[in-house]
Amino acid sequence: MTRIGRDFKPTPDPTIAGKKLRLKLESLPESDMPAIEGSLIAVEKRFAIVVSRFNAFITERLLLSAVDGLVRSGATKDEIDVARVPGAFEIPLAARKLAETGKYDAVICIGCLLRGGTAHYDVIVNEVTRGIGQSAQETGVPHAFGVLTCENLEQAIDRAGLKMGNKGFDAALAAVEMASLQKAISSQRSVVSKTKIPRSARNDKSNVRNEKSDIRNSKSDLRNRKSKKKPHGAKTKRK
Repeated sequence: MTRIGRDFKPTPDPTIAGKKLRLKLESLPESDMPAIEGSLIAVEKRFAIVVSRFNAFITERLLLSAVDGLVRSGATKDEIDVARVPGAFEIPLAARKLAETGKYDAVICIGCLLRGGTAHYDVIVNEVTRGIGQSAQETGVPHAFGVLTCENLEQAIDRAGLKMGNKGFDAALAAVEMASLQKAISSQRSVVSKTKIPRSARNDKSNVRNEKSDIRNSKSDLRNRKSKKKPHGAKTKRK
């Protein structure tokens, strides 16, 4: 068995000795299929931010970064409303109430949950995630998930502006893009609804129903004509 020590030097491959290696980087394949995409333009859009007071040391930094992301995308501070709730568990209810007003193009949810020694962390994480997702699906208003779910305070600090960036800023950009995407999808739907559908492309069942109704109408017209005609050679009663 050969022992590898500090003085060990690997023998160079004679086939590549003295030659410079060149790495060839290939670009990612691009799809030719057209896609509906959102833009990072927040001009003339309104946003609501729901932020938790619990762990304010983290959430306030997330909030400032989220506002910064919206402003950098073109939104004004007058178009941003902030609602504060006691903890992360109350975020879904406040987000739903704001979305139901119909005044906002997207809602940003900000909070911070740190794992403790009990199962309380798992219960709250599941309920907050489920509530925010359900609110977005039922109201039709995009909800950006900016709730940190970390094992300890160090992980939360890294995600609030240190090593891992700022998740509040990321949530703001996601809200802007989803609001723009929803508007693009709505415009596509309105264009499709305005186009006239030819008779040949309509539902076959509707054509069958129309044909049956035409047959009934023609039969009723024929009966009415027969009833109006006097019977030929009919005798009149004498008084």
